Amino acid sequence: MSTATPLRLVTLVGSLRQASYNRMVANTLPELAPAGVGINTLPALHDIPLYDGDVEAKGIPPAVTALAEAIRTADGLIIVTPEYNYSVPGVLKNAIDWLSRVPNQPFAGKPVLLQSASMGPFGGARAQYHLRQVLIYLNPRVFNVPEVMVGGVQNKVDAAAGKLNDASTRDHIAGQLARFADFIRAGA
Repeated sequence: MSTATPLRLVTLVGSLRQASYNRMVANTLPELAPAGVGINTLPALHDIPLYDGDVEAKGIPPAVTALAEAIRTADGLIIVTPEYNYSVPGVLKNAIDWLSRVPNQPFAGKPVLLQSASMGPFGGARAQYHLRQVLIYLNPRVFNVPEVMVGGVQNKVDAAAGKLNDASTRDHIAGQLARFADFIRAGA
């Protein structure tokens, strides 16, 4: 795929809180994307019910079907997530569990980029490592380096604007996005 070919990426945020730091990182991604790369944030995961085989037997919920289609039709997926109790937030794991049940698996072969942010010094590293384990079964093409784990995120955002404002972090993320675009194009 040529570098002139536009890419359409979607971002899945692993937090429900409107003012979450990870949502602020996700809100900033479109302005950090390289030329020819568009990034849209997927709807919050509020409408996805807890996974239940009895519900599944009646049909995949519309919110899950819509999420699966948005991921399936995108050129790549960015997951931006906090770390909860040394792991992945339940709402994100639940969404992935539902997505694993849909036909025409949206994660299969899909380029996936992981980012995390936390108030602590590790920036959500443990959540990313657990998320990598969860995704193995679904067989995406997970981008490895450079990693983005934003520690001390509360000091790197403009909460009123809902965006990341730390210059060095923004530069690092912009570099990661450029490399991810190359990764997608190289695998196409």
